[in-house]
Amino acid sequence: MLPAQALYKYRDTSGAWVYTDRQPPAGTKAETMTVDLEARAPRITVEQSIDGGQLRLSAVNECACEAQFAVRIDSAGNVSLPPVPAVPDKADAKASAGMFHADLKPHSHQALLTAPYDGAGVTGFRYSWRAVLGTPGATHRPHEPYRAPFALGASFRVSQAYPMHVTHVNPDTEYAVDIAVPDGTPIYAAREGTVINVRHDSFRGSADPAMLDQANIVEILHDDGTIGLYAHLHWESIRVQPGQGVRRGQYIADSGNTGLSTGPHLHFAVIRNAGMHAESVPVQFAGAGGTTITPQTGVMLTAY
Repeated sequence: MLPAQALYKYRDTSGAWVYTDRQPPAGTKAETMTVDLEARAPRITVEQSIDGGQLRLSAVNECACEAQFAVRIDSAGNVSLPPVPAVPDKADAKASAGMFHADLKPHSHQALLTAPYDGAGVTGFRYSWRAVLGTPGATHRPHEPYRAPFALGASFRVSQAYPMHVTHVNPDTEYAVDIAVPDGTPIYAAREGTVINVRHDSFRGSADPAMLDQANIVEILHDDGTIGLYAHLHWESIRVQPGQGVRRGQYIADSGNTGLSTGPHLHFAVIRNAGMHAESVPVQFAGAGGTTITPQTGVMLTAY
């Protein structure tokens, strides 16, 4: 369990709100806030149960957003499976063939299949599943350019951005932006939304592929159904919880070096559910005087 911690809220010299766990500058009028850091990631899973001689697979979505599930039966064993429903005519139909599907609303669960089995118990039955968060078919429609996710006026180098593909080689990372911020740099929400997922208990980072899912993260659902991902965050630095609404520019965590990472940096991406697969989308950041900035590898990014 993470303890409650004191945060300070004050306006900086430019008039912008600052949220930090560091002592404000001397003479600054600050409001002290207490934040409960007991942040638990929502359960997003498929569960197997037995009821009255029937095997049941149920999808569970405790997330504050929609989720799509697909379950493949790898071995039926002694279970008499029903026919797999036909896949609707859509782009991902071929990849989804032979799977049981369900689209779940936030905070809901749903039976995926119910089937009888032979004998005293279920034997030899195996399945695999995957889930994609976010509104299916969401269209990326930000109201304004994204705020660079660090302190206003600060500048940091973009270490990887489209079209560079050193580590951003999958659809969900293609348009991600890596920013070389030092460990412990305060990270701010680039866009308003609702926190749907966090992880805060990882404290290691390395180039080992086994660390791929070990990054500390915050995921924020936007009002157009896309999701903002902030990854590689510092151990136990996350200041928000699932279900919490956040404002653009709100302090959410500190940067770190966790998961599949060889040095301190922030991985920022906006992801849409493109129909049972997640894909990142291009983003632009707010620049000086109402201009927009397209992130480029090796170029400094300044927060406005």
